[in-house]
Amino acid sequence: MGLSDIFARIVALIGAGAILLRRMEGSVDVPALGHAPAIPLAKPQGIPTLKMPTARGWAPGHVPVAAPGLKVNAFAPVLKHPRWIHVLPNGDVLASEALGDAGKIKTAFDYAMYSTMKRAAAVGTSPNRITLLRDRDGDGVAETREVFLDNQAQPFGMAMLDDTLYVGNTDGVMAFPYADGQTRIAGPGRRLTTFKSGGHWTRSILASPDGTRLYIGVGSLSNIGDEGLVAEEGRAAIYELDRATGQSRMFATGLRNPVGLAWQPETGALWTAVNERDGLGDETPPDYLTSVKDGGFYGWPYCYWGKTVDDRVPQDAAAVATAITPDYALGGHTASLGLCWLPAGILPGFGDGMVIGQHGSWNRSKLSGYKVVFVPFADGKPTGEPPRDILSGFLAPDEKVSYGRPVGVTIGPDNCLLVADDVGDVIWRVTAA
Repeated sequence: MGLSDIFARIVALIGAGAILLRRMEGSVDVPALGHAPAIPLAKPQGIPTLKMPTARGWAPGHVPVAAPGLKVNAFAPVLKHPRWIHVLPNGDVLASEALGDAGKIKTAFDYAMYSTMKRAAAVGTSPNRITLLRDRDGDGVAETREVFLDNQAQPFGMAMLDDTLYVGNTDGVMAFPYADGQTRIAGPGRRLTTFKSGGHWTRSILASPDGTRLYIGVGSLSNIGDEGLVAEEGRAAIYELDRATGQSRMFATGLRNPVGLAWQPETGALWTAVNERDGLGDETPPDYLTSVKDGGFYGWPYCYWGKTVDDRVPQDAAAVATAITPDYALGGHTASLGLCWLPAGILPGFGDGMVIGQHGSWNRSKLSGYKVVFVPFADGKPTGEPPRDILSGFLAPDEKVSYGRPVGVTIGPDNCLLVADDVGDVIWRVTAA
């Protein structure tokens, strides 16, 4: 028996054993959702549950399932791991194409994780580029495709302000000059910030409504400070960057992996979608959607959902005492990444609220996420109703394969919703049926 065969057996045993243990303990099927979720007691997992579907992609003619009253088409197929979307003032659409790397493999579980993630198309060689997509004739399909910017370091978030394109590379924010209608940017760009690489690698960017500041999401290096809190300094936070001075500061902390960022227009509040920690159970703790207060601390790594202490972490009682309870639970391990505000009137049957791209779980005995959902708002806050599906069907009913995994979401030209699908390698376009 070769070394690869031994490792393959280890992978299978770790996955099957962890799932069997969860079943023996009794799985919790009720999702932890809403303002006051029923979060099960933590059950620390000696062997974390490791379950992901095999990435298959979409066969010709196969598309996600749209909610009643909606239809979906491929705006731009045959991309390479598109993660995030930004619409330029002239209607051109930018798609950042990037992929996580495997990191250091030190243990049998690391190898099991790497093998599982590779099978699910979640790690590999990153394209490290941004592609420009243009729909000249307005038929909902981009017929023009150009490499807009390449040779980047896992590019993710983008923002266009005053003829400058800001790009969130994993190692920092870059600025590039841009002229309206340009189809390619050349040159090294200008570095504005430097971030530590590794771990949660995405760097989302959102401009303030007045365009004077940028907000950047930076996730943690590890699950719960596994390599010590010194290694986590400057991470698990949302940064504010002043465009005039070039100075940046931590705007909010204790956010394990804040990816999606969006403004709520009535209140002017910043909102984010956060991926919570692993290894405590199917629904413990839930990922969440929350408004973000300047100077606010949201618990990671010491506690979750307010002041629920995580006993696996050396504690800081003073920090726990200040932890803010998030606004709205999204269920355990949904990997809620994409976030955008949806005004009433864009999609029939959907009023004001937030759209969330749920990439899908790996640390659960029964998979969750793998869909695009809508959280209704009233008076500037979630109403408390359960999320509603906008797009589903990314995951096979038997959970063995995924056709796609939604990530970034944004409002596109002509009142549509655009969705980046990094396993299907496509940008989907959702409109009224």
